[in-house]
Amino acid sequence: MKIAVTGGAGRIGRAITEQALRRGDDVVAIDRVQADDVREQDRLRRVTADVADYDKLVEAFDGCDAVVHMAAIPAPGNHPDHVVHNNNVVGSYNALRAAAEHGIERVCQASSVNAIGLSFSRDPRFDYFPVDEQHPNYNEEPYSLSKWICEQQADSFVRRYEGMRIASMRFHWVVPERSMASERFSEDHPRPAKHLWAYTRFDAAARACLLSLEADFTGHEAFYIIAPDTSVDVPSLELAEKHFPDVPIRGDLSGRNSFFSTAKAEKLLGWRHDEE
Repeated sequence: MKIAVTGGAGRIGRAITEQALRRGDDVVAIDRVQADDVREQDRLRRVTADVADYDKLVEAFDGCDAVVHMAAIPAPGNHPDHVVHNNNVVGSYNALRAAAEHGIERVCQASSVNAIGLSFSRDPRFDYFPVDEQHPNYNEEPYSLSKWICEQQADSFVRRYEGMRIASMRFHWVVPERSMASERFSEDHPRPAKHLWAYTRFDAAARACLLSLEADFTGHEAFYIIAPDTSVDVPSLELAEKHFPDVPIRGDLSGRNSFFSTAKAEKLLGWRHDEE
């Protein structure tokens, strides 16, 4: 398979590229900045292009069988609100439309747990735990809104191009190892509602993206791609009782189980976070 990876110089993009090359795929790594290691490798071609430049994206996708769109501004705060929103929404649209123009039917795009509101909301709201893909949307700021719109754009594209299959990956705090998440999201973090002690490892995120390109589903699906455990050693039920006593528990929060459900990704993608 020949895969176009936007955001190829980014951390997730690099992990996806490395895994794809190891499994025998060809990769076109696209980014507006050059990676530190810019050397060409067998089955790897690097393209310097901004996803806002539609024509260059169309050119870069030529001959590809699948697209993994990871290029985006990853959080609000470092850019004006309108820049965050517009960059992410336009980038997603361009990637989806360029894929459609080439007849590419397998697409994976980065979404976020923030698509329904979380880390950057003033006061995140939860209707139940663990949070799954059916949870209502309460986003309120530009980054979360951009991710939600990216998912809505995917819905639109699969209606228009019925052969397309698009996976939107709801990652959270993607890190090399759990220990880094533990340092950031400790039990004593002042605003637990903004993170729910969740994290995703780079290798697991990359594996989920590649699995989505071959999974047997139709249309567009969003998936929580989250570690099965929390970043702290306190039992999850104890955390829920202390910090969220009014939020109903509808699933299994025994042990250190995550406040997010990945059952859908496990069922439709055959993915597990801790698979070796």
